[in-house]
Parts: sequence; structure tokens; C-alpha cells
Amino acid sequence: MAITLLEQRQIEANVLVPMIKAFQAEFGVERANAVARQVITALARKHGEAIAAGQGDGNPIEQMASGLSRFSAGGALEVEEVEHSADAYAFNITHCGYAEFYKKMGVPELGFLLSCSRDFALTEGMNPDLHLTRTQTIMQGASHCDFRFRMKTEKS
Repeated sequence: MAITLLEQRQIEANVLVPMIKAFQAEFGVERANAVARQVITALARKHGEAIAAGQGDGNPIEQMASGLSRFSAGGALEVEEVEHSADAYAFNITHCGYAEFYKKMGVPELGFLLSCSRDFALTEGMNPDLHLTRTQTIMQGASHCDFRFRMKTEKS
């Protein structure tokens, strides 16, 4: 039985949110969040490596563009493409079901930790020459998330 990534994150959150809150109470918010972030980003990096291995050789920009459907399945994301070329892929997320879910749970700050903080490590895992810039997220209250992927050059 296949589930969407949004459904997977919802299942995970029902366990992780109470656990992180308990760790925050016991060890402090900063330390508990730092440890959770380390675990989440390590998992995301491995996920990125698995995505890359499953797609074989090819243009990382095209791999990113084609893989976006996994993250937006089931209406989880509404994507507005801004740029798509051989060395750049830019888009805005204008609706985020992940942010809605964590907001309904009353923990948007943990939503950022458990979902948004994965993005950079996932990108790095997919291809170390792929660079992500993102300056805002819906999860943190912005009107949209601005994802900008570019292939690194010798200068960057």
C-alpha cells in the first residue's frame, strides 16, 4: 500500500512531535531541537543519496524537477515554476499541505524542523554540485516558499 509523502510525514509527526516536546522539557528546547535537526538532516541526506542512486546518471536539475512530484503528491504542494533550464530550476510553493498539517497540530515551529530543515541536506545528498537557495517558507509565515536550485560553478 503506497502512501504519499505528506501522509508519511503525518504518521511520523504523531510520534515525533510528542517525543521532541518531551525532550525539550527534559533537556531544553535548543538542545532537543539541535539533536532532532542532526537526525533529520542525516536522514534527508541519505534520502537524497537514495534518490540519486535510483535515478542513475543524468542532469541533477532534471532529476530534481522530475522528483518534485513525489513531494507534491496528493495535493501536498502547489508549485509555480519560475525558471527551468539545464543548470537552474526555480519554483515557488504557493500552497503547502505540510505547513497546514503542522499548524493544525499547533506546532508550526516543529513543522519547520521536521520538514523544511530537510531540504538542504536532501539536495546535498542528491548531488554535491547542486546548490539550493531558499530565503523564506510558508511554514515560517511567508506567503510562499522560494526554492532556487543551481548547479555550482567553479567560482561558487
